[in-house]
Amino acid sequence: MTMPTFKTVLYAEAQGIATITLNRPDKRNAISYELIDDLIAALRQASAATAQVIILTGAGKAFCSGMDLDNLKELTGRTNEQNLKDSETMALLFRTLYDFPKPTIAAVNGPAIAGGTGLATLCDFTLAAPEAKFGYTEVRIGFVPAIVSSFLIANIGEKRARDLLLTGRIFGAEEANRLGLVNEILAPERLMPRAHEVARQLMENSPASLRATKKLLFGYTQDQLDRQIEQAVQANASIRQTADFKEGINSFLEKRKPTWTGK
Repeated sequence: MTMPTFKTVLYAEAQGIATITLNRPDKRNAISYELIDDLIAALRQASAATAQVIILTGAGKAFCSGMDLDNLKELTGRTNEQNLKDSETMALLFRTLYDFPKPTIAAVNGPAIAGGTGLATLCDFTLAAPEAKFGYTEVRIGFVPAIVSSFLIANIGEKRARDLLLTGRIFGAEEANRLGLVNEILAPERLMPRAHEVARQLMENSPASLRATKKLLFGYTQDQLDRQIEQAVQANASIRQTADFKEGINSFLEKRKPTWTGK
């Protein structure tokens, strides 16, 4: 099978494991439009491959620092139709990862912020280094943490989700572990070896049973999740038409405190 060429991710298969590495270390693996397309394509490649388990990690010192700054600069000038398409594409990425038919393991080697927190915690298993940081920081710059909110509520419950989503605060690996978003905290040098250990443990099980179990779990919440994601896509696009969104983006890029108008 011919491997596709990716510009922003690395893809490798060995001993039944497909490893996908976000590969923009100079940008702290920030989410660009190109990275979203590459990651969706890499996940589809892994789905069709003989690999039984997927490991997702980041190159360099960060797992994923959130939205790319260059892409952020463009957002305030996009049309509603473009914003809807952007939201639908992000929803597709999250659903592709969450609905993935094979077991997935996130090896979170550093900060995983905003969309990066989503990628890290949508995997079946999330392993984190002690220096990993998380945060649904969207409200701090005029966004809505819309698409990820459905998954978060399912993971930790509404009350805890409200805390994280409404404050937009950054929290560490230990709190993420207490909340149930992280399975294990490991020294940096143990992170990838432990990910491979978990992968090998999973590969001792029936691949057919693993697929059937994941399909069963998805089926419990699929209808509700479909409805919530549809609402989330609309909310994500709608907020981008507000004055607060434009102020949030501009203040963030200009490294100043925002002046909110509530409009």
